[in-house]
Amino acid sequence: MSEINYPIHGSCQCGNVRYQLLAPPSLVVACHCRECQKLSTSAFSITAMVKADTVKFEGEMQDWRRSADSGNTSAAKFCPTCGNRIYHVNPEQPDDIKLKPSNLSDTRVIQPMAHVWVSEKQDWYQIPEGMKTFDKQP
Repeated sequence: MSEINYPIHGSCQCGNVRYQLLAPPSLVVACHCRECQKLSTSAFSITAMVKADTVKFEGEMQDWRRSADSGNTSAAKFCPTCGNRIYHVNPEQPDDIKLKPSNLSDTRVIQPMAHVWVSEKQDWYQIPEGMKTFDKQP
């Protein structure tokens, strides 16, 4: 695999929200919780942990919030036109962004380093051997 060159560009489905990822994520996880299954309409959702100063957003986004099992607030930013989720953030930790990176132009960066909430994993999905796993949130 060739070296990944930054910035990497990303956008929602309709293109009204665009962004640039300026540096590699600190962590990429596949989350198997029921909420992420709903979000992705699949077995899991991919999340890239990035610092707010390593991503630049353009375009209007709307906000949606829910309480997480931890008691924290999970705020989601999404495109108001096409509904694509762009990122999540805990408002108490605004410098730590949980980017939804499947809409990047170079998706090699989204290889999971761990699988979380495997206690809610779909039975038919097999996690690759040797991968770090956590029953819930680490």
